[in-house]
Amino acid sequence: MSGPDAALMATYARLPVAFVRGAGVWLWDTHGARYLDALSGIAVCGLGHAHPELVRAIADQAAILVHTSNLYQVPLQARLAERLTALSGLQQAFFCNSGAEANEAAIKIARKYGHARGVAVPTVVVADGSFHGRTLATLSATGSRKVQAGFEPLVQGFTRVPYDDLDALRRVAEHQRDVVAVLLEPVQGEGGIRLPSADYLAGVRALCDQHGWLLMLDEIQTGMARSGRWFAFQHAGITPDVMTLAKGLGNGVPIGACLAGGKATDVLQAGNHGSTFGGNPLACRAALTTLEIIERDALAPRAAALGAHLLAELHERLAGCAGVVEVRGLGLLIGIELDRPCAELVRRALDKHLLINVTAERVVRLLPPLVMSDAEALLLLDTLCPLIVDFCAAG
Repeated sequence: MSGPDAALMATYARLPVAFVRGAGVWLWDTHGARYLDALSGIAVCGLGHAHPELVRAIADQAAILVHTSNLYQVPLQARLAERLTALSGLQQAFFCNSGAEANEAAIKIARKYGHARGVAVPTVVVADGSFHGRTLATLSATGSRKVQAGFEPLVQGFTRVPYDDLDALRRVAEHQRDVVAVLLEPVQGEGGIRLPSADYLAGVRALCDQHGWLLMLDEIQTGMARSGRWFAFQHAGITPDVMTLAKGLGNGVPIGACLAGGKATDVLQAGNHGSTFGGNPLACRAALTTLEIIERDALAPRAAALGAHLLAELHERLAGCAGVVEVRGLGLLIGIELDRPCAELVRRALDKHLLINVTAERVVRLLPPLVMSDAEALLLLDTLCPLIVDFCAAG
């Protein structure tokens, strides 16, 4: 390997562009060219790039105190926990640095909960097509052989069922006595923006209550107002026992969170879990500021309205395109499924200075910043739709 990334492990198939500056929904590369970001760093930069208030808050906190460790009280961490629990209806928060770490905490909660109930080998039910991270435990929970391949033996203690299939979950309840929790995404992100049936999450909640299981929801991609509500589970009118967050929580400053309530409250005690960097003053200040801006600027209802507009326009503009299987989404989680692999569209869009993503091989994924304007949304549509039409027409 040669070139600018020669000293890096080859873990990423990077596109031939490097960005050096951002503002709002825009990024500029090393040559000064401007790109419309419809991916938000994979659902991270909900406030866009270089939001002036967030920049000031980060700079201010960096000049005061960045890190002390969790050996001591961290007032900003306590404030952030209070805010997230108030928004979610859960009772406690543990802070870490990433989504995978948040899901690791959730899995540990499930296992400790199970052991306390006398279950010798606690099992967590997970879904086909899911994505929960790349640590050994979270990739074992992930419903993708592509992610798991080469890292066997996998961590035991997971049972997989089809997503959006309550009958499959009922069969597990009938035949397995070691189940202690169900871990799901309210909308499968990496799995192709797959939305469950309207009654699915409520049905899972009822089964968990019936059998004494924890309902654990991975809101790492769906949370932080992206779905049009603070958290996607709120569309279903339920509350989980455990919820994990990351990505948009710090708008690019690494921070993850595992929230617990109901039967999961107080499962973890001193010495059961920890993180050196988790919830340090800098990360918590970034997250608190992000929450304040989302609430003040009503970005959750904005995401709902803009997402509905984008979906309607995509349906209309792509209606005559034979290669389009389905257009679907919730808020600013949007997927355009084609009838063929379409990774090539990422490069074609890049050539037009538009940043998109393809996941599950055939789904164009759009995760634009929550602050995208109507004019910027129109530019997104005007750029992307002809690319899809031309791609499908080429056969």
